[in-house]
Amino acid sequence: MSENSEILGDREIGERLRIAREGARITQAAAAQAISAARTTIVALEQGQRRVRTDELQKLAALFGTSANALLRRESVHVDMIPRFRKLTMTADEAALDAVRLLNDLVRAEVELENALGVSRSRNYPPERPVLPGNIRQQAELDAQELRTWLGLGSGPCLDIISLLELQLGIRVFLRPLHGSISGLFAFDEISGASILLNSNHPPSRLIQTALHELAHFISARHQPDVMAEGDHRQSREEIYADAFARCFLMPARPVRERFLEITAGQSHFTRRHIILLAHAFGVSREALTRRLEELELAKKGTWNWFVSNGGISDDQVRAVLGDTADLTAFRNEARRKVPLRVSLLAREAWKRDIYSEGQLARLLRLDRYELRALLDGTDNEEREANDLVKISY
Repeated sequence: MSENSEILGDREIGERLRIAREGARITQAAAAQAISAARTTIVALEQGQRRVRTDELQKLAALFGTSANALLRRESVHVDMIPRFRKLTMTADEAALDAVRLLNDLVRAEVELENALGVSRSRNYPPERPVLPGNIRQQAELDAQELRTWLGLGSGPCLDIISLLELQLGIRVFLRPLHGSISGLFAFDEISGASILLNSNHPPSRLIQTALHELAHFISARHQPDVMAEGDHRQSREEIYADAFARCFLMPARPVRERFLEITAGQSHFTRRHIILLAHAFGVSREALTRRLEELELAKKGTWNWFVSNGGISDDQVRAVLGDTADLTAFRNEARRKVPLRVSLLAREAWKRDIYSEGQLARLLRLDRYELRALLDGTDNEEREANDLVKISY
């Protein structure tokens, strides 16, 4: 990420041009054609070896889908995570690269709003726990329990994972519709901090699982970015750790054992109803819960596969057991929110102060004008109603 200064040097302007060009997936040759120059001219501009002229800057900014003002603005932040992700084999996939670019833009937008308003995100990062030799699942169990204790969660279920990541740990979390092959991404930068992007098209139980999978990468290898893809069966120790950590954090061994014994006391068979009740209690999918029971030897190996081959567990059966409580309405609403609450508050304040226009905010937050207006709705009334009694004192 580039440093801010009152006057940007040629090298910094060149770096910003490169990041904007790569983010827009424009080749150097196409950029050169837009300003009627040779490709070597673009190379020189991006390396800071030649100063960009005003007319060139305007043409390039339009080509890259931004503005000259955004490229030169002092508080403008230019995050560049793409080179780090390119080191991953998974990022050869175009859908993954699109998701990386989106995460890059969303982190940049939040940090830029923070800089414009003179605020910063509080961080409460736990100590890093590298993956060690030995029993990897046992380490994941211990690390998950240690983090729960460190956060003061105790042994009870933790259903609001997104708020925990955002508010208690200070990780930037974004939910946006992604290609069906991508579940989530994780990245860490010393200046912008940790960030996670989740596929909001996925059901709540899978979103929660993905969020904790990416949290595990933050715990064990935070300087290594990660792309989690659907159907990806990587069996590295790091991936085994991340999957086990997510299960253990959501379903700690002792509470699962206790709840299992309570629900099945005095009964002779383990049924769909037991799985439904336990999965709901811990806010996980029926499959995740059953496989955790198998792992803890509370259910026989192959139990989930048996249920699948015998009709599975349908949503109708879940509603028959749980009624209206089966719908995680609050989480579904959160998944539909394209801008995190904290970022929306920053955007509203920046607009009220005339730091950004509607068009600038829409481009910054990757929203259309309708979505931006919905985010700003009511801001004028809030400002008119404000008086000395409701102003915030710092």
